Amino acid sequence: GFYANLLLTQTPEHILTQTNDKTKILCELKKEHTGVYWYRWSQERQHFEFLVFSNTLGKATYGTNVRQDKFRVHEERSHSSYSLHISHLHPSDNGTYYCSVSQSSQLLLGSGTRLSVADALPLPPKTTQTPVSKKPVPRITKSKAASWKG
Repeated sequence: GFYANLLLTQTPEHILTQTNDKTKILCELKKEHTGVYWYRWSQERQHFEFLVFSNTLGKATYGTNVRQDKFRVHEERSHSSYSLHISHLHPSDNGTYYCSVSQSSQLLLGSGTRLSVADALPLPPKTTQTPVSKKPVPRITKSKAASWKG
């Protein structure tokens, strides 16, 4: 069964971000463990999806169809906390993410982090953007450039 408890502290509670951005979720562990599991609860699909397991040696095992370039687990401060880094965010990544450890054949869940990815706002049209370089760029035609070599 799944149990939420105080042995796993997960931060932040809620992330609101934009498409193509990246984010990280931190999970602090209060006790001995063999590694950390990360799950995503999808409201629309109504299921828990296993994303990745990272053991104490830092070896990651990914769930089926989970892209390894998208999810990375980093261990911080001597096994006591792990962070899940998610990149190339897309609205399909919406859901509640849980870190989890296995204890006597039960999975203990963290408090959960709700991730909301919104499509990025459209950029202003290029014409309104100020040019980066203030200096006028000299335009050199090939023939002139050749005669300068001299």
